[in-house]
Order: sequence, then structure tokens, then C-alpha cells
Amino acid sequence: MIKLMKFLNNMERKYGRYAIRNLSAYIIALYIVGYIISLFSPNLMSTLALEPGYIMRGQIWRLLTWLLVPPTSRPDLFTIIMLFFYYSVGNSLENQWGTFRYNVYIFSGVIFTVIASFILHFAMGQPQHFWSYNLFAGVFSTPFSTYYINMSIFLAFAASFPNAEVLLYFFIPVKIKWLGVLYGAMLMYQFIQGSIVTKVVIVASLLNFILFFLQSRNVRAYSPKEQKRRHDFRKAVQRAQGERPKSSDGRITRHKCAVCGRTELDGDHLEFRFCSKCDGNYEYCQDHLFTHEHVHHH
Repeated sequence: MIKLMKFLNNMERKYGRYAIRNLSAYIIALYIVGYIISLFSPNLMSTLALEPGYIMRGQIWRLLTWLLVPPTSRPDLFTIIMLFFYYSVGNSLENQWGTFRYNVYIFSGVIFTVIASFILHFAMGQPQHFWSYNLFAGVFSTPFSTYYINMSIFLAFAASFPNAEVLLYFFIPVKIKWLGVLYGAMLMYQFIQGSIVTKVVIVASLLNFILFFLQSRNVRAYSPKEQKRRHDFRKAVQRAQGERPKSSDGRITRHKCAVCGRTELDGDHLEFRFCSKCDGNYEYCQDHLFTHEHVHHH
């Protein structure tokens, strides 16, 4: 798991500049397009679904268009509220982890789901299709949507911010960790009661959370306390040695983020600012300027 962390760190230094900022907004936009299609042309949804059999016949657009399939069949007020909630949760995770790691988390869930669909396709004797359409109700359904990926986003948020509070039904304060426990119980029930298809889809969609949870040892590596501990240690060593900031390859730099360690050499898009609320000269990149825990010397 330590090797995985080092691999992510190296990947972030090399390709962090290509990460999609505000990815949650794009996810919501895809859902809106999907809802419009389902309302005005529901039959078209079947041509967008993730179906390995059709993909192998040349319909390769399905590798991406299944992301348009909304997590619920019909939009309503509750759906709108939940989408805003997931947008807020996703942005919080992106601010806490950084854009690159949040991208990796989302896209790994997508890739695992695609792989699972092909595994099921061959394991079940190459079925015709997984999707179904109720002609009378006008409802399209498929096991391969981003529903469980959204669940993994919420679980990651609950693991990273267990003591954050939300207003259940707009007036009942509840700590997010208890909602995370409730979600986990719901997933366990769906896994036990569901078909083999449901079981595989749940595991594939949540595999990103499982890997994240294990490699970060209960996500402590991303907690504000752990970030502050590492930050204070690096600064203490730097002051003791009288060193100027250095990049990972030892080159002296002008700027270096006190949280993630990135410098101006890691990308022209990076901006750095000093925090006026921290005791001392602590500098942060734009991903951690507003999300770090302020340092106060006692």
C-alpha cells in the first residue's frame, strides 16, 4: 500500500496539471443530459447503456455514454436535492485531497465498473443485454450506472469528515459518520439480497473506496491532523537544516506547498500563497490554501 501512495504521488507530480477541476459539476451536467434524453426519447437510453456484447460488435461509444444514465429513473425534488448534496460532497473531497486524487478516485470507479461488465458478460454465457425497459411505466433501468459510484463518494466523505454535521430533513442535525454507517448497512443489505449482477456491480463500483480506505489506513493520511503533523515535521527539519524549499529531485525552488510538497516545477498552472492565519511563513498551493489546518505555535 505504501508503494501505491508513492505511485500516486509520482503520478500527481507528472500529470496533475491535466486533472479536471470541479469534476463534480461535469458529473451533474451529464446527469442533466441523461434526464433530458430519458424524458423526451426514453428508447434512446438503450443505445447508451453499458453493454459489452454491443461494444464488441463495434458500438464503442457505450464505453462512455453509460455515464449519461442517471442514478434514478425519474427526476423529482428529492433527486435535485441529492444531486446538490453530492455536488457539495464531491467539491469538499476535491478541496481536501486535491484535484488529481479526486479525479483518480472517480475514474477508477468508472474503470472498475466497465471491467466488471465484461467479466459478467463472459461469465454469464454472453447474455443479450443487461438493461430493461418498462413500456407501460416508461422507465429504463440498467445495473450499470453511477449510482454506486455516488455512494462511494459519500462513503469517502464520511470517512474523511466523520464529525461534520448535515441537517436531515433540513432541521435534524446528524453527524455524517452515522449516515455513512446507514449507507454501509444499505449497501450490505443490497449486496446480500441482490443477484450476482448486483453483487458484482456493487463491489466494482466501491472498489475505489476499498482501495482508498486500505492504502490510507482508515484515511488518516488525508485527515487535517495527519496533514498538520507531517507539515510540522517537514518544516522543523527544514528550519534545522537551514534549507531552502526543494523539489522531489533535489532542485532548489522558490515555492513549495507545505501540504502536498508540489513546487512551481510541477506545473505552470500552480499558484502559491502564504497563509496570514498561520504562525510563520507557511506557503500553500491553490488546492490546499483554503483547506489546510492553520499552524499555531504554543
